[in-house]
This record gives sequence, C-alpha cells and structure tokens, in this order.
Amino acid sequence: MAIPSAVGKTLIETLTARLGEASVLTDAGSKEPYLTETRGLYRGDALAVVRPRDCDEVSFVVGECARAGIPVVPQGGNTGLVGGGVPFGGVVLSLTRLDRIREIDGSNATITVEAGCILKTVQDAADAAGYLFPLSLASEGSCRIGGNLATNAGGTAVLRYGNMRELALGLEVVLADGRVWHGLKGLRKDNTGYDLRDLFIGSEGTLGVITAAVLKLFPKPQARVTAFVATASTHKALNLFERLRESAGDQLTAFEYLPEFGLEIVLKHKSGAVRPLSDRYPSYALIELSSPQKDADLQGRLETILGAAMEDGLVDDAVLGSSEAQSLALWALRESLSEVQRYEGGSIKHDVAVPVSRVAEFIEAATKACEAEMPGLRVCAFGHFGDGNIHFNLSQPVGMDKQAFLAEWGRFNHIVHDIVNAMGGSISAEHGIGLIKRDELKLYKDPVALDLMRALKQTLDPQNILNPGKVIALGDNKSASFSALTGQS
Repeated sequence: MAIPSAVGKTLIETLTARLGEASVLTDAGSKEPYLTETRGLYRGDALAVVRPRDCDEVSFVVGECARAGIPVVPQGGNTGLVGGGVPFGGVVLSLTRLDRIREIDGSNATITVEAGCILKTVQDAADAAGYLFPLSLASEGSCRIGGNLATNAGGTAVLRYGNMRELALGLEVVLADGRVWHGLKGLRKDNTGYDLRDLFIGSEGTLGVITAAVLKLFPKPQARVTAFVATASTHKALNLFERLRESAGDQLTAFEYLPEFGLEIVLKHKSGAVRPLSDRYPSYALIELSSPQKDADLQGRLETILGAAMEDGLVDDAVLGSSEAQSLALWALRESLSEVQRYEGGSIKHDVAVPVSRVAEFIEAATKACEAEMPGLRVCAFGHFGDGNIHFNLSQPVGMDKQAFLAEWGRFNHIVHDIVNAMGGSISAEHGIGLIKRDELKLYKDPVALDLMRALKQTLDPQNILNPGKVIALGDNKSASFSALTGQS
C-alpha cells in the first residue's frame, strides 16, 4: 500500500525515539534479509524493519502503526514456505530479540518462552531440565516459536504429540490496537468462555502478534528404536501403519513415508547417505517407537510386529538401527528429502492432508492424474503418514526447462487439490496459507467458514493492518502475485 512520506517519516521518528536507532532499520542493505522467504517465491518491500526487545515495545510499535494506519508484518525466523512473512509495504516487526526462556515449571510440565526463541533452543532447554519438547522440524535450528505457533506447525512427531495447537496452553498476544491479551496461563482446564488461544494459533499474524507462550513438556524418552522398512505399495504401507498403531499404541512416535524416487535423490545428492536395504522397493516407511521407561524392550516389540507383518506380506524387507548413530543415519534419509529436491530442477509443491484411511488412495490417484497430464513428470510424495499429511511434490521431467515447468504450478494445483477436496481433505496441512494458497482457499473452503474468518479479521483488526492480504483478502487487497517461482526448499 502507498504510505504518505510525511506519515512514514513521522512514524519512523516516533519508533526510533522509543526503541533507539539500532532497533529501527531503514536502509536497503539492512532491510534486504527480511524481504523474501526461504523459497524466494515472493519479494516484497518495507518502510522499515523494527526489532523490539520485549512485549511492551511490541505493544508500542503496533499501537503507533495503528494510529498511523500503517501495516505491520510480524516475522520470526523467516523460514516460511507460503509467502506469509513477506512484507508489501509497512513495517516488518521482527521478533528475533524476544528470545528469553522465562520459566520451566517441572511440576506443571510446562515451559514459558518468548516468540523469538529458536525451536532448537527450546528443545535443548527442555532436555537440560530432564524433559522433552517434541516439536521437530527440518528448520528447527533457525525457525522460531512465534512462527511455529502462527502456522500451527506440525513436523515428524505429530502422530504421538500433536501439532502446535495441541502443544500450547497459553499465549501472550499484542492486538491490532496495541493492547496486550495476557493469556499466558499454564492451565489444562479453563472453561471461562471462548477459547481465544486457538484464534491466534494458525492465524499467520493476521489477528494478533504472539509474543510468548506456555508450552507443554513431556517425559524424556529413555528408550528408542528406529526401523527403515520396505513395502510393495502405499496401500501395504498404510496397512502396516494400522497394525503398528494397534500393537504399539502411544509408543509409536513416528511413521514417515517416502517413495523410491525420494530415496534415490537423497542417495544421489546427500553426502554420506547410504542405501539401507540391498534391493530397491516402491515404498518405504521410517518408523520410530519410544518410551520413557529405560527397560522397555522396544526392539523386541518392533521385531515381533515386523516379523508378523513380513509373514503376512505387508513388509518385504527391514533394517533396525542398532546404535544411535545408525538410527540418526536412517532419520537423515527422510530429513534430507526436502533439501535435495532442488537439485533435480523445478519442484511444484503441495502440502496437503486427507483422512489417514485415504492416504494411500490419494497418493495413487494424484500420481496417476499428474503423470497423465505431463509425461516424464516425477512424483515425490512423502511425509507424515500417521496424521494424513503428505507433501505431494512434483519434480520436472528430465531435460525440461525449469521456468516452463514452474509456469504449470496453477494447473497442477487444481489437479491435486481437486482430488484432496473430493476426499474430504485440506489443501494446507502444516505450512499455512500465506499468499500462495490464499486464492485457492476461496475455491475449497466452506463459504460459511470464509465468512466467519472475514468477520473475525474485521473484528480483531478493523483497519486491516496486521499482515494484510495474507490468508484471507479483505476488500480489494490483492497485495501480491508470484514474482519468481524457484522450487526451492
């Protein structure tokens, strides 16, 4: 949006007087790292980047922006994948300096952290106190808790522990007028009216700015076993998951699926990666059982389950990690998959969810439809089988021009998302809506749900200054379109 120069100048002077010059960045070089996300799908611009140090300063910044009618784009680690943190005018509110761990309450099994804490820092603090904070993502060394909450992040442990909505108990949030909602409570039961917390989790900074959170802690696993398993089809992989869920219960921590093509490109591009099984198979599952009991015989249990599954034709081959190093090596095969896809050229990505019972059916149907649309297309469908979240990514045919392939993004979106929608699924499972799926949302979201979302946005942010144009557009706000699809990440 166009900002009158006098208004912008006055705002910068006001913010600088309160926060100091080092906290208000206005030169092009200093602003540059904040103007695009990991994939580089969008590039924006900003009047300034403001770096407050605490909740009071965030409140001041948002309040002054509200008075000036200038947009505020909250930003954490800037590791988003859907354009949700890219500014198009206004002020970038960087929360990286709000990075304190305020309290660990062992008896209540909670940790209170500020939004700018790096996820790995929170994991390490919990571990040092003898607990587990289970959210685990490929970007955990750089993503921040505020962004994890704003996108309702999932990751590899959702099957056992849930996503961020299940992991958060209380929030501290700065509202669009600068007021602070003090909802930072570690209560597991609070029946005093509407659940305000869940309005802000997953809202991508469009309803309020999360500045701190009370998060759940869990007993630290004392026993763990990892297996890499081959199956003849996605349907047999799903049957194996169902058997593990029934036999292992909540000891089943992860069940990650990847296809042969995915394994091939990891082995091709990831230094030190080794094929875990001697033969090639269509489908693989990375399985983890864990327990807080040191003497839990998880290896024996998993061997028994896999042995029976092999006799029944569900499993063709398997290897168990016999040491921590071997288990980490098996996990690296899965965790490297997002990273290495870019070496195969353009990648059209879909982060979708369907009912667990239909995961195999979805992969089969979507693969057939996309391959029929473009001969030579290479499907890389992988992800969190146990919660129905599949990253259905498409690598360009060998030899095809990358930009020509990426120009087909919209066409393949409709093919994949139509199938997802027909199966009662979601076009966004854990990455968010941002800009890249904002217009797609109108095609697949229930119209009444969209009306409710608009009503919430207009009520909580009547000036439409909080991350405007993201998730849901109000009025004629069209803030951006694709600038350069790179297929990164």
